[in-house]
Amino acid sequence: MPSIAVYPGSFDPITLGHLDIAARAANLFDELHVLVVHNPAKAPRFSSEERVELIRASLAELKVSGPAKITVDTLDGGLLVNYCKMVGATALVKGFRTSVDLDYELPMAQVNRDLAGVETVFIPADPVHGHVSSSLVKQVADLEGQINKYVSEAVACALTTSVANRKAQG
Repeated sequence: MPSIAVYPGSFDPITLGHLDIAARAANLFDELHVLVVHNPAKAPRFSSEERVELIRASLAELKVSGPAKITVDTLDGGLLVNYCKMVGATALVKGFRTSVDLDYELPMAQVNRDLAGVETVFIPADPVHGHVSSSLVKQVADLEGQINKYVSEAVACALTTSVANRKAQG
């Protein structure tokens, strides 16, 4: 039976840190579903469809692969564990940068296990990317700073265009 995992996140936008976690997870499972999920607490810069395209472009650009078949999908509502059941996933992949991330993720991991028997695999961020978040990347881009060492070229272009469009609209 193939091992299937889901790597959920808002990925608004996907960073090199996210891509590193995806690459490492792709070496642990037969299938990896990178899943763009809606977070009602956040106002996304990019639509779900745009984020899916940016993830696909970034995976291809950086040649992220492994033994796993990597799929990119969206979940705009409902429980994450229901998506896991639908695709036959027995694990969720979560990256964490600090103990604050872990403290936030641990209760959700326990509930996901209680609800559907889905285990959570925590992968620590590479220290090179440990300080990078999507919010920080957007803030730097908005202030016209250099973001190329934090995101793929596809994401850098999309953010640059987004900033220019926002300025043009006033």
